[in-house]
Amino acid sequence: MIDYVKEMRKVVGTSPLLLCGASVIIFNKDKKVLMLHRSDNDCWCFPGGTIDLGESLEQTARREVLEETNLTIIDLQLFSVFSGKELHYIYPHGDEVYAVDTVYISTTYEGEIVINNESKDFGFFDINDLPSNINPPTIPVTRELKRQFGANSKFSC
Repeated sequence: MIDYVKEMRKVVGTSPLLLCGASVIIFNKDKKVLMLHRSDNDCWCFPGGTIDLGESLEQTARREVLEETNLTIIDLQLFSVFSGKELHYIYPHGDEVYAVDTVYISTTYEGEIVINNESKDFGFFDINDLPSNINPPTIPVTRELKRQFGANSKFSC
């Protein structure tokens, strides 16, 4: 958790915070997407996290992917921005957030995957066969991913 959020939590406790961040849908050469199995809530998500003060969203996306997967992102293409009630979440430890998630797509990266302690596993999944236990704020992202790139659409990534 970034220092800014820690400081805000001292003031507001577990009450809702508005947090901005970035996530990345990483496609491998087989057109499968990388997902991380979170340690805190046993759900699957895309690599990503909260923006640091003074950081651009693109910097956030690259930093979070590197921290969480050890991968260096070469290309970033804006996928969509998600916000609203569907991105309301209460963490298992009680902190409540409303997230604004700027989601990117990447098809070119370097490195070997090494996950940090935020995840307990990772996998590459076919868009039409994603895990059933998706992290709640990630559900709108997966829904849009399936709409744009799923079985009934042209894959143009």
